[in-house]
Amino acid sequence: MLEFINVNPNSGDPIYKQLHEQIVRLIVGGQIAAGEELPSVRKIADHFAVNPMTVSRAIGQLVDQGWLERRRGQATRVAQKTAQHTDQQETLLFKAIDQLIQQAKQLDVPQASLAELIKKRWEL
Repeated sequence: MLEFINVNPNSGDPIYKQLHEQIVRLIVGGQIAAGEELPSVRKIADHFAVNPMTVSRAIGQLVDQGWLERRRGQATRVAQKTAQHTDQQETLLFKAIDQLIQQAKQLDVPQASLAELIKKRWEL
């Protein structure tokens, strides 16, 4: 799982937010299955060379939002999928789509041309 996550300390987003968003993407995208165990907070923190409290904050939010389950004495696991998880696929793309549209407008790229570019890249 950790090999699919990329933390950028130079990003404008806090590390806990990066971890949160990328773990949600992995769950929604099916790279992490329901019931799968996550590495320990300490292992994740060591892997990314970040403070364990940063990782704990991200994991805590994911638990609060129903993405992960915690049980005393057991590893943190991915929760069973709900309707919220399915709806989240589009929501996760909105930020990237909005940025792409803004850049296309700045470059005066027509909507039809942008759609064609997306289609070409999709087929790669």
